[in-house]
Amino acid sequence: MKLYIANQTCSQAVQIIANELGLEPELVHYNVFDRSTSNDDDFAKVNPLMYVPALVLDNDEKDVLSETIVVTSYLADQHPEAGLIPAHGTLDRVKFDQLLVFIATEIAQKHIPLMRKLLTEEGTAWTRAKIVAAYTTLDDRLADGRAFLTGDKFTVADAYVFATWWHERSGAHISHLKNLMAYKARIDALPSVVKALKDEAEMFASHSGASA
Repeated sequence: MKLYIANQTCSQAVQIIANELGLEPELVHYNVFDRSTSNDDDFAKVNPLMYVPALVLDNDEKDVLSETIVVTSYLADQHPEAGLIPAHGTLDRVKFDQLLVFIATEIAQKHIPLMRKLLTEEGTAWTRAKIVAAYTTLDDRLADGRAFLTGDKFTVADAYVFATWWHERSGAHISHLKNLMAYKARIDALPSVVKALKDEAEMFASHSGASA
């Protein structure tokens, strides 16, 4: 498999899940500014929408999967023994998918116009408040002492939240959410996360140097 990533984006979630599963996809860094790739692939031919993650499968068709929820869920579904996602067709899976969509719409997507400074002053305040409210919802989930969002086991949902820790870049203040901050510290220490950040940093540094 070949996984296209970009620096400090939600592609980290796919890296983390791949690491949790012991997978070793070939990593390709995509520079979102000059649209170059670390291996000189034409990324527009990989994903015409021009964003990561994009996972090229090893099947005969070389199918390309995109969208963080889809890619991470697909990898986890291929290895049910790892317990990173509930089984299809169960109520637990429906509730889990609901959580993933919540993270996507109320956290990940809400950050983007703030980081790109696309909003009016009123729009900025409203959007930041929505993000803080969403993170507060996660903080409340963790209030019962659970280690991760759905219990005591790390899952795809936790990887996705980690990959969208953009609150500092978007100006959303959440340091008062103590359960969430303790949760973040637990995730920071996971070997799969440490490896993902190291691999991403090395790819970014190498590609940036080559592009300079």
